[in-house]
Amino acid sequence: MASISKEIVIESSAEEVWDVIGDFATGPSRMAPGFVEDTQVEADCRVVTFADGTVVRERRVSVDHPTRRIVYAVVGGNVQPDHDNAAMQVVVDGERRCRLVWIRDVLPDELAASMAEAMTHGLGVIKRTLDDARDPRHGSRA
Repeated sequence: MASISKEIVIESSAEEVWDVIGDFATGPSRMAPGFVEDTQVEADCRVVTFADGTVVRERRVSVDHPTRRIVYAVVGGNVQPDHDNAAMQVVVDGERRCRLVWIRDVLPDELAASMAEAMTHGLGVIKRTLDDARDPRHGSRA
């Protein structure tokens, strides 16, 4: 099984970033507008539509507010790997700074390169969206 680990620094407080990342229902659309086109909730799953036309159905595994960690598994959509689960965790790195750690395990291994590329792109969008969330020069909060 391929394990992909990515991390970025976000220039906003961990609480502000977790408010978005930890929101299972609308988090993807809020954290990555333009990269994610839509997020719809259906029971314990969300259907996420990406700008490239990819649609995935993700099941909520856990949302742990004290540790600021969310875990989900891809269980359907137009890309269906044999196994795909991910965890995102927001880690304090100062008063107005945090790290977002995103780890994804996937089978078959051949999917890892394209998924790593998509994660890198998505993290760039997340960083641009959530950096300085309260800075008035960056517009309204995501």
